[in-house]
Amino acid sequence: MSQTTTLPTVPFGRTGMNITRIGFGSWAVGGDWAVGWGAQDDNESVAAIRHAVALGVNWIDTAAIYGLGHSELVVAKALSVIPKSERPYIFTKGGLIGDPANPNAAPRNVGAAASLRREVEDSLRRLHVERIDLYQMHWPAKDVPLEEYWGTLLELKREGKIAAAGLSNHSAAQLEQAEAIGHVDTLQPPFSAIRREAAEHELPWCHAHQTGVIVYSPMQAGLLTGTFTAARAAALPKNDWRSRNAEFTGEKLAHNLQVAAALEKVAQRHGVSTAAAAAAWPLAWPGVTASIVGARSHRQVDGWIAAATLHLTAADMAEVGAVITASGAGGGPAQPAA
Repeated sequence: MSQTTTLPTVPFGRTGMNITRIGFGSWAVGGDWAVGWGAQDDNESVAAIRHAVALGVNWIDTAAIYGLGHSELVVAKALSVIPKSERPYIFTKGGLIGDPANPNAAPRNVGAAASLRREVEDSLRRLHVERIDLYQMHWPAKDVPLEEYWGTLLELKREGKIAAAGLSNHSAAQLEQAEAIGHVDTLQPPFSAIRREAAEHELPWCHAHQTGVIVYSPMQAGLLTGTFTAARAAALPKNDWRSRNAEFTGEKLAHNLQVAAALEKVAQRHGVSTAAAAAAWPLAWPGVTASIVGARSHRQVDGWIAAATLHLTAADMAEVGAVITASGAGGGPAQPAA
């Protein structure tokens, strides 16, 4: 995989990888499933991924559950025309099992060793790679203890099936539990100017343990792009998961749009889009390595790529933090400690 890019890179914890501060998120390109974004145009998705890589983004985050494997297939198709030595790192996730006969059924949290090993082999096949650069447990498993599924990921790393092992959506207490068994290379938590809870415990833990952090939904699924409105929220189709999410309706939506307006003012000063400012907001927090940003079109990539080189100042963060506090939007610390 390529480590060269025209964009700035930072060490990804102790993995040995140096990654751009923005990565391409492939949740939405998975299409229509239980927690999908509705039907997507695969050709546009492929073009968006190739465009992001051409602009210097050197990693892609996906998951086996996104479209029940469809996202991984789209990623593989997008990268198929790029020489292997120039391809970005590929990060994927497992531990959620869908039902192909009923794609809209809620996935099951499974961490049994045999299941995870089967998932890794399936992801290797769909992605057309011999080793996965980072494999993450998507959510805590419900069928086995953490020690069992984390031990399986560490075994897969020793066997060379995966280069690094990480956890997604796990608490600081769970990270501590896993670290006692073997180093947690990475964490993937939700983190945005609306959803800030990870700043209380998880980010400090990762910072102290040299665990890389890639945050997801920094634009809060579109709410913080500067293009979202109450009318657009009301018009979301039923097969778009956001239509069923409380953050997209009523008083919560009104508070969230106030935060988006504050980010818009910061973006204007820096000469970038609101989406870029939102994606860069998590990068101002100690412990955060990079942001995962989704796109379903060439145009959306152009909208946020500036975040890869954008540094929000303490004054910027204080300004947005004041609006967060006044509006009551979301939860968690409003800005980094001085």
